[in-house]
Amino acid sequence: MSFSWQMSEVYGPVFTIYLGMHPIVILCGYKAVKEALVDQAEEFSGRGQVPAFSKDFNKHGVVFSNGERWRKLRRFSLSTLRNFGMGKRSIEERIQEEAQCLVQEFHKMHGMPFDPISILSHAVSNVICSIVFGNRFEYHDKKFIRLNKLITKRFRVANSSQAMLYNMFPEFLEKLPGPHHTGSKCSQEIIGFIMERIKMQQVSLDPSAPQNFIDCFLAKMEQEKHDPNTEFTMENLVMNTFNLFFAGTETISTTLRYGFLLLLKHPQIQEKVHEEIDRVIGQDRNPNAQDRNKMPYTEAVLHEIQRFGDVLPMSLPHAVTQDTQFRGYVIPKGTYVYALLNTVHYDQQHHANPEEFDPGRFLDSHGCFKKLEAFMPFSVGKRACLGEGLARMELFLFFTTILQSFTLISPVPHSEISLEPTVSGLSRLPMKYQVKMVPRRC
Repeated sequence: MSFSWQMSEVYGPVFTIYLGMHPIVILCGYKAVKEALVDQAEEFSGRGQVPAFSKDFNKHGVVFSNGERWRKLRRFSLSTLRNFGMGKRSIEERIQEEAQCLVQEFHKMHGMPFDPISILSHAVSNVICSIVFGNRFEYHDKKFIRLNKLITKRFRVANSSQAMLYNMFPEFLEKLPGPHHTGSKCSQEIIGFIMERIKMQQVSLDPSAPQNFIDCFLAKMEQEKHDPNTEFTMENLVMNTFNLFFAGTETISTTLRYGFLLLLKHPQIQEKVHEEIDRVIGQDRNPNAQDRNKMPYTEAVLHEIQRFGDVLPMSLPHAVTQDTQFRGYVIPKGTYVYALLNTVHYDQQHHANPEEFDPGRFLDSHGCFKKLEAFMPFSVGKRACLGEGLARMELFLFFTTILQSFTLISPVPHSEISLEPTVSGLSRLPMKYQVKMVPRRC
């Protein structure tokens, strides 16, 4: 049982803790989280800051901004991603192309054991690069390799004990030297890479025919350049791009790594996925997004991977936008609120035996996929992940394309595979492992 559940059993599903001198309201369980983020969505729509990370953003970009700035940036980002007909290629085509490149990389392993961390990170990052910059990178490109190492390092540093300490005493630790500054150094290098690309695209920009996300933002900047209240500024462009890279690379690649580890632990589940892929898709064409509606078991497996893996157990902090009445308490305006998603995904009132990996919980008695209310890997409400649709498509297309081509085999016995996360803070990471990708012969 997690510490948060133990606290909840003593103090109830809503209680306050202190991080340093700051009171933080904690919400545990599906009912409390849903009541706050859905039923009282507006009151809980503010974004609290995570000092060790959000200081790099200075409240710019869609993730760590608030008020009118956040509303304008979110509306623009959602619209741009939803209507992504940039250039002449859809998001689905970009993901399919990258999935095939990933398959070719796996073939180069010749069935030998390898650690999939960097290759998966490169593939997922390339999807974001294609959307943001309009092109992908070769996996051996030195600048691309450096970018992904920085993103991975930044992700891990954000979960370190030094970062947790900084979050409690930022004013004090900011003045002291030490490893807690490592994350910001990574961020500055990532920002430098983004700035370099933006300057390149400014030279060739045609505002009437934007080719990618940055082009669209630059065109909007040009359109509103005389508006003193515009939020379409260079700082917001850089931070929005940073948000897309960070959220769109590590969470998806980590979920895929968890998924492959779970299939190594449960080969019988992999066999059922293979059977459904062979029956619905076959070997003569690439998977597409429409296949998802015809593959209930694979969809159930992907949902259970997200529930069980619980990559963002705490999510990011919310902040109440006004004095708020909630379950008999008054939460003062500006108070930070953590809606613990792990207590939703492991809520025993909604998930029988939540510690077990069981895709069947997402299937009805007829084998059809069924939605579960207590499932929030992208959060819910007004601060739900704006890239949810993109993430779901990536997970499905990468997952099915790889399993269409390969059988995943563990170099160690199933009994020796550990599913315990190596880090559990703002995020959970699967243990490092090796996998053999053996080409299938259907």
